Amino acid sequence: MSQHLPFLRSRNPGDTYGGPAAVTEQADSLTLVAPSSVFEGDSIVLKCQGVENWKIQKMTYHKDNKELSVFKKVSDFLIQSAVLSDSGNYFCSTKGNVFFWDKRSNIVKIKVQELFQHPVLTASSFQPIEGGPVSLKCETQLSPQRLDVQLQFCFFRENQVLGSRWSSSPELQIPAMWSEDTGSYWCEAETVTHRIRKQSLQSQIHVQRIPISNVSLETRAPGGQVTEGQKLILLCSVTAGTGNVTFSWYREATGTSLGMKTQHSLSAELEIPAVKESDAGKYYCRADNGHESIQSKVVNIPVRIPVSRPVLTLRSPGAQTAVGDLLELHCEALRGSPPILYRFYQKDVTLGNSSAPSGGGASFNLSLTAEHSGNYSCEADNGLGAQHSEAVPVSISGPDGHRRDLMTAGVLWGLFGVLVFIGVALLLYSLFHKISGESSATNEPRGDCRLNPQEFTYSSPIPKMEELQPVYVNVGSVDVDVVYSQVWSIQQPESSANIRTLLENKDSQVIYSSVKKS
Repeated sequence: MSQHLPFLRSRNPGDTYGGPAAVTEQADSLTLVAPSSVFEGDSIVLKCQGVENWKIQKMTYHKDNKELSVFKKVSDFLIQSAVLSDSGNYFCSTKGNVFFWDKRSNIVKIKVQELFQHPVLTASSFQPIEGGPVSLKCETQLSPQRLDVQLQFCFFRENQVLGSRWSSSPELQIPAMWSEDTGSYWCEAETVTHRIRKQSLQSQIHVQRIPISNVSLETRAPGGQVTEGQKLILLCSVTAGTGNVTFSWYREATGTSLGMKTQHSLSAELEIPAVKESDAGKYYCRADNGHESIQSKVVNIPVRIPVSRPVLTLRSPGAQTAVGDLLELHCEALRGSPPILYRFYQKDVTLGNSSAPSGGGASFNLSLTAEHSGNYSCEADNGLGAQHSEAVPVSISGPDGHRRDLMTAGVLWGLFGVLVFIGVALLLYSLFHKISGESSATNEPRGDCRLNPQEFTYSSPIPKMEELQPVYVNVGSVDVDVVYSQVWSIQQPESSANIRTLLENKDSQVIYSSVKKS
């Protein structure tokens, strides 16, 4: 890459010639040889040559009248990688082994040319809106004589490397800038051989933040409606605002926070895995990016309840269902959001349907025929899943059986009436005979049956007759098969033991009994 000028002749060693390098040559003089064109990063080799080099014992290289290096023999001076500061006036000098043999070369002016200019950092905006993208560019230009040199670039912010460090592209795309990205930026450019590296001036980038505006809350649920047991998502969003936005959700009834999220986004979600009936109510959310906390409008969230398993109830006029009866089928689900549609079935055949707009149950009337015997069921559906009731069997009697049942009931009622009549007659009869018996007990007994104290045998002395007091007398006809009874109360002496006497007359027609009185 380095080129050398041809030797030029000069009469005076101290004269300087223009051009990339000037070399003087004279008999018994020194010559400084240097490259004709030097760019940053190039190697510079300075050669100090004389006619009688064997006489040289000391060689010194000079720049701008200052010693650069001293050698004890003939040597070249090397600059490994030239920089702009290496530009200047160079010459060499020697001392020989012969007395007064000191030489000095001509002066050669070396100008190190700039390989590429110092880079300049440019940006699509030095005051970007927070959240927006920014494009950085490291601009430089190679020397027209060295357009084949390859460069690479790197970008920095506050001593922190951006992107993937060194890249052949002079541009860097930042997708989104945030308030914390505010700071000093610069770039560097260097050759791929790492010989020359140059840095741009630092530039200040200030990220602008936009306040929050238009906060809204909406719900997202499967099927578009909030249903008990299913997932519910509360979406809080803003139409404008930059930076870290903190979203929070609240229930109006309690005012307590349900959750909070902070992120670089204009929206955030709060998930309720399984909604309960008690979750129904009014909700709102708030958003804040450091300027001001903004609240959304209050949103009322109803929770729809799927129907529970319904219960089917059958109502008929009599204890048994018969042909011609009007059977009422009543179906009711104890839980479920209205409106509820009820369907009625006989086996798998649909009989009809009825709606309950406000909830509760519904009925369906059916005029029975002989074919209506079988199992009945109903179904409740409010759009959130149908539920089927248990089957209820129905047995229907025919017309003849119904008439037989009516006849049997009539006969039973007739027999019951006869029994009641007989019972009343017997009661009256017994009352009448009781009254007539008491009246006849005061009259003289019929027949010749009388008491004869001498005909009885006592185990103990019989008390006097005036001590006997009749309690009850049963008087009947004088037939042989009739038994007369007479009960007496006998005052028993305190000294005697319990007396029980059985008196029997000779005819064995009358029996007298002595009963102890307490």
